[in-house]
Amino acid sequence: MKNRITSLFDSKKKNILSVFFTAGFPSLNDTVSIACGLEAAGVDMIEIGIPFSDPIADGPTIQESNKIALDQGMNVSLLLKQVTALRPLIKMPIVLMGYLNPVMQYGIEKFCKDAAHAGVDGLILPDLPLEEYLTYYKDLTESLNLSVSFLISPTTSEKRIRQIDSLSTGFIYAVSSSSTTGARTQFSAEQCTYFKRLHEMKLKHPCLIGFGISNKKTYSQACEYAAGAIVGSSFITTLKASKDLKSDIPEFVRSLLS
Repeated sequence: MKNRITSLFDSKKKNILSVFFTAGFPSLNDTVSIACGLEAAGVDMIEIGIPFSDPIADGPTIQESNKIALDQGMNVSLLLKQVTALRPLIKMPIVLMGYLNPVMQYGIEKFCKDAAHAGVDGLILPDLPLEEYLTYYKDLTESLNLSVSFLISPTTSEKRIRQIDSLSTGFIYAVSSSSTTGARTQFSAEQCTYFKRLHEMKLKHPCLIGFGISNKKTYSQACEYAAGAIVGSSFITTLKASKDLKSDIPEFVRSLLS
């Protein structure tokens, strides 16, 4: 079976919207209903965050969601059970994103096999060294039809970007700034120059821009230069404030797309 991420990027070249949310937030068992609501609202792909006690690359919004999810009992095993329940309900790609620590505690090989069995299409593990991936895990993930995406930032050299492009499966995660996650109202001229540079490199794999996508303006700016964008912190904020997820999720998606 063709990987769903590959199929998505083959069929849709622009304006891809991927939404990140933390598993087990705002309530422990919300993961499935949030994912279904996002697909129904027109989202193309979801990234489900694996909660971790020390998410150093994340800003306060996602950090808080991690703590709440962990306090409520979320863990890797439960997340994979939720994904197993979710997979028959949606068609869009499911990506798991998280730090290596909880994955290593679970067992990386077991995690990859169980994730693939649950219906996961891709992994983003920002603190997995590229060299370690090549040595130990590339053959494993490819055998399981799991896409692995790596992050690049404004400080990543062209040589490194091209190396990541040659080794990636799926898409490249282009971090918009060399800082933690968090919503911003617009991108600076310097950030747009970075996006333009990536666009002009004519990479083999599509890029999605993340960190700082919070409204229609930043989403549209990202889509000018890349295949699409990843929204995280602003959606977490919406979930936290929501009194009615069934209406607030589609309203959030409309605010980006319409």
